[in-house]
Amino acid sequence: MTAARPRVLQLFAPGINCDRELRYAFERAGAEVVELHVSELAAAPERILDFDLFAVPGGFSYGDDLGAGRVLALQLERRLGSALRELHARGGVLFGVCNGFQALLKAGFLPGVDGLPPLSLTWNASHRFECRWSRLRAEAPLGEPWPEGTVVAAVSAHAEGRIVLPDDERDAATLMEAGVVAFRYCDEEGRPRTDFPHCPSGSAGGIAGLVAPCGRILGLMPHPERNLSRLHLPDRGDGAWGGEGVAASFCAGLLSRIRTPASR
Repeated sequence: MTAARPRVLQLFAPGINCDRELRYAFERAGAEVVELHVSELAAAPERILDFDLFAVPGGFSYGDDLGAGRVLALQLERRLGSALRELHARGGVLFGVCNGFQALLKAGFLPGVDGLPPLSLTWNASHRFECRWSRLRAEAPLGEPWPEGTVVAAVSAHAEGRIVLPDDERDAATLMEAGVVAFRYCDEEGRPRTDFPHCPSGSAGGIAGLVAPCGRILGLMPHPERNLSRLHLPDRGDGAWGGEGVAASFCAGLLSRIRTPASR
């Protein structure tokens, strides 16, 4: 008997604009993808429980008029929160990229750490929108399929991607020790970097993404789903940015984290 394909629910909302790339990447990874508008889900949040993975693509939801991802975060928290927490408790995965990461973080789905204020994202240190290729170093909490030190090429395209902390160096180390840092910006050799342009946001500790201790809630600012083919890479796959696109393999890694009980 052929195993059922994992089911991905991809959220859609006004201003989201990276949905096609993410859907294509998940489908190439072997998933069945269904897109639903946030208003449809708000009317029937129990539909979330028919899926294994909930994904929030990037873009500029609601124009980021009240801050990046803020309006969408309120909808996730107040209208979909119970269903999302139940999906996660059943073994499902929550994923957000760029604006989706901002929304998950501001909705409280990514972890806080004792001794630090709630994490948030603000304007890049450059005070402008940054759009450029970036290298990301996977950190130890991720584990398989991204062993520590794995370098992923992804596209940064954001204005509010900087994690701010009361004491950048000390508190970034605290986050690392707490096991919630998923990715950091790095150079070609995989060395973590906090300087521009390696770290386009100026984020504390060069942090580019966070993961819940359970490993099944993940968010990051740069877009791996835009790295669909070697032809998309700055050097067309000659080696400096990797030899192939990573979008499908990245999404396959997310799907591998699903721990849905067999009874579902």
